Amino acid sequence: MKNNSPWIHQLNKERVIEHLKKDIESDVAVVGGGIAGISTAFFILRDTLKSVTLLEGGRLGHGATGHNAGQVTNYFERSFHELVEEFGLEKASAGQRSIELAWELMGQMYTEANLDIPFSRFTGFAGFSTFEQIIAVLKNNVLRSRGGLDVRPLLIANNIESKDSIPAEYEGFYVLVPQTEILDKLETTNADFIALAESQKGVVNSALFTERVAEYLLKKYPDRFFLYEQTHINKVVLHKEYAMLDAETHTVKAWKVVLCTNGFDRIKIFDASGLEIDTRFHHSIHGVVGRMSGYLEDMAKPPMAISYYMGVQASFDDMDDPYFYLTRRAYEYNDNKHNLTCLGGPQQMIPDRAEYHPEFDYPEEIEKTTDAFLHKLYNIDPTKNVEYLFTWHGLMGYTPNGVRLVGEEPKNPVLLYNLGCNGVGILPSIFGGDRIAKLIKGEKLTASIFDPQDR
Repeated sequence: MKNNSPWIHQLNKERVIEHLKKDIESDVAVVGGGIAGISTAFFILRDTLKSVTLLEGGRLGHGATGHNAGQVTNYFERSFHELVEEFGLEKASAGQRSIELAWELMGQMYTEANLDIPFSRFTGFAGFSTFEQIIAVLKNNVLRSRGGLDVRPLLIANNIESKDSIPAEYEGFYVLVPQTEILDKLETTNADFIALAESQKGVVNSALFTERVAEYLLKKYPDRFFLYEQTHINKVVLHKEYAMLDAETHTVKAWKVVLCTNGFDRIKIFDASGLEIDTRFHHSIHGVVGRMSGYLEDMAKPPMAISYYMGVQASFDDMDDPYFYLTRRAYEYNDNKHNLTCLGGPQQMIPDRAEYHPEFDYPEEIEKTTDAFLHKLYNIDPTKNVEYLFTWHGLMGYTPNGVRLVGEEPKNPVLLYNLGCNGVGILPSIFGGDRIAKLIKGEKLTASIFDPQDR
C-alpha cells in the first residue's frame, strides 16, 4: 500500500512554490519546513526585527509534520520520574511546565494568523493493564505534585485484587471506580484494562496548520520572511560569526542557522575552527519510522484521543508493540464531513545514517496488526468491514534521553537546534520555536532540560 497521508490530502495542491535561484544572505536561516520550522520563524519574526529564510528540502509540511498522528499532547515519551532522576525535580518540573504552556503559544499562532482550520481540544485518556503500570503512573503523580504541576487522580478499577497492594504513600493520588467507567472512557469492552489516566489532548492537521501559518507570514512580513522549497541543504559550514549553507547550486549566508528538520541524516556540519560537531550531532539524533492507518465513518462521535498500554495479559499473537493509540476527529473528504479514526503504534528504528524514503510502501503486515487491534480492543462492530482509506508512515527524530533539543550548539552558538520530536512533537516544536526566538533576541534564559549538552 502507498504512503497516503490524510493531512497531505488536505493541503493546497495549487500552491505555487519557489526554489532558491541565487546566493542570498539572511539574519537567520531555518532549515526544515515542518511545524518546528514554521513555529521558529513565526516567533523570530514576531518578537525581533531579524530577517528569516525558511529552507525546505521537499514541500512545506510534507515531512514528519504531514505524516504524524495529528495528536496534540503535553507529555513526554519518557516517564516523569525518569526525568527527575536525570535532571532533578526543579528542572524536570520546569520542562514539563514549558510544554504545557505551549498550548497558549499554539493559541497565539492560531489567533494571530487568523486560522480557521479545525482544532479540537478535550480530555483524552490512557488505559493501563498491569499493576506495574499503575505504580509507575502514581510515582509520576507524586513527583508532579511536589513539583507544583497539575495532577489528576488515576482511576483504578475497584474489582482488582491488587488494589490492596498499593503503597500508602500514593493515597490521594488515585480513585477506585467501577471498571465499567474505565472501559466506557476507553471505548472498549476488554476487561484487561484496569486503570485510566486523564489529560489534556487535542487533534489538528499540523501540515495544514504549517501551510496556513506560512501563508500568513509571507503576507505579514514580505520584506523579512522568505520561503524556499525543494531546496536541499547538504552542508552547513560554521564560522565564528556566521554560517554558510550549501544548497547545491547556491549558498545561503546567515548569522544564525536553526536546524528544525528530521532530514538530519542528509546534513553535514563543519566548523571552521575544526571542532567536532557533525559526528556528535548525528549520534544525538536517530530516526524512528512511525506507521499509522485511518478510515472514515459516520460523523457520530466527538473528537477523541486514547492510548492503550498493553501488558502480557492483553497482548495478541500478532502484536509486538505494547502501545497503541487512537485518534478521532472531524474530517472533510470529497466535500462531505466524516469522522476520521486513526490508529498508530508499530514503530521501527532505522540504522544510523540509513536513508528513509517517504515513497516506500506501507507494509501490509502493519495494516493487519492495527486492524487486529481495532477489532479486538476498540468498540466497533466485529462484522464491520473497515476500509483503510489512508495508510502512512513518517520519520521521527529521537534523542537518546527522549527530550527535545532546543538551544545553541555548545561548540558554536551560530548553530541552534529545535528538533527531536521523540514521538510527541507538536507542542514541543512550538515551545522550541518560542525559546529559539528568545535566544536570538538576546534574552538570558534559565538552564533547562532542553539545552544541548557538550558531552
